[in-house]
Amino acid sequence: QVQLVESGGGLVQAGGSLRLSCAASGRTSSTNTIGWFRQAPGKEREFVARTIRSSGTTYYADSVKGRFTISRDNAKNTVYLQMNSLKPEDTAVYYCAAGSTALQYPYWGHGTQVTVSS
Repeated sequence: QVQLVESGGGLVQAGGSLRLSCAASGRTSSTNTIGWFRQAPGKEREFVARTIRSSGTTYYADSVKGRFTISRDNAKNTVYLQMNSLKPEDTAVYYCAAGSTALQYPYWGHGTQVTVSS
């Protein structure tokens, strides 16, 4: 099993920044891919970004490209999402998820709320 705990959410004004953290524990051999997703009220959950440990690659949704940066500290089993130039439409609950590949995410955290005021 893998446990994921997100932190770093909060309230920020438009144009501001936040850094989210996702700390993994347990069977971390199953966390080759860690992704961030978000769900706004009344909307479906959507992909934000992912990082793949084995290849060192990252991938972003078009809506956050150039503003968000995903990174990981393998020694700490932690993945970060640096969010800059935040917009009100970035308001959502942000979840991190993990899996052995980028195709499936069997492990999910409980989420952290990000609210961007205009």
